[in-house]
Amino acid sequence: MFYRENGQFKTTYKSDQQIFAVKQDRIAIIAIIAFAFIGVPMLADEYLFRAILVPFLILALAAIGVNILVGYCGQISLGSGAFMAVGAYMAYNVFMRVEDMPLIVALLSGGFFAMLAGIIFGIPSLRVKGLYLAVATLAAQFFFDWLFVRVRWFTLDSPAGTAEVSNLSVFGWQIATPMDKYLFVLGFVVVFALLAKNLVRGPIGREWMAIRDMDVAASVIGIRPMYAKLTAFAVSSFIIGVAGALWAFVHLGSWEPLSFDINRSFQLLFIVIIGGLGSIMGCFFGAAFIVITPIVLNQLLPWIGSLFGVEISTAMVGHAEFMIFGALIVWFLIKEPHGLAKYWSMARHKLRLWPFPH
Repeated sequence: MFYRENGQFKTTYKSDQQIFAVKQDRIAIIAIIAFAFIGVPMLADEYLFRAILVPFLILALAAIGVNILVGYCGQISLGSGAFMAVGAYMAYNVFMRVEDMPLIVALLSGGFFAMLAGIIFGIPSLRVKGLYLAVATLAAQFFFDWLFVRVRWFTLDSPAGTAEVSNLSVFGWQIATPMDKYLFVLGFVVVFALLAKNLVRGPIGREWMAIRDMDVAASVIGIRPMYAKLTAFAVSSFIIGVAGALWAFVHLGSWEPLSFDINRSFQLLFIVIIGGLGSIMGCFFGAAFIVITPIVLNQLLPWIGSLFGVEISTAMVGHAEFMIFGALIVWFLIKEPHGLAKYWSMARHKLRLWPFPH
């Protein structure tokens, strides 16, 4: 009975257009955010911050960008890793070449340049779609992989071909410890997640979904396919670029182009598929699954092997990880195309009916 909409009347336009229409949802979201900012720093240790929480948040942010393009607009992309690389390297150049450049401005500038790259490589979406568009975005991945390896300007002529940042600070706050990095990234994720959630509920979000469902019908009712598709590429690439800059600056500290290779693009696509296409919440579910599953397998498989007297090597664990991911993606595409977010939606629906399921 505690999760009901009874008595929650919408008496103003503002209340009718809230991101979270149910009061209990608003309370839950506020409680989760408060716990993330206050409770987690008190309970988590350095390993949890460094190996799980920071990667989880950044990958969830990148997945939000991918989901806007793939899940909400229906444009398949295999170049997400390239746009992360653009955000990382351009943020690095802005941060290092411009004197006294604020860190937040540098990170956002990385998203801006990634947005420009996304618009350029999104132009083929005006003429092609499906697998042909996937190949066009895959070209972006190979092009930027080559560019950042061969052109030493992007790494400030580093002999090793790597980029490195240190001594990060924001308004006098030194971002040095794993907990500082977690809180800094969490602030970005909360802001961008709320902005994305609000954006997909607005007019532009409805245009994206109309293009996804049937682009010909959308153009007949007055939606401009060029505007809708290119704005989806722009917003998606901007968010992915910011996530790439955070991955490089905060999580890695020192990186090379291989940190954003095609495996990263597939990883983000898997997060969206497992979490749920067309769901902001699903991005967090998918990212948690991708980050936690390898750690669980590394501990669980050797233990299972020891029960049967079989020694399982680290290489075997890595192969098992790929097999499990592949099987789960096929299972989700067949059994539940909406991913883990669908189970979350079903649970909320049952809570509304409880204790009277009929």
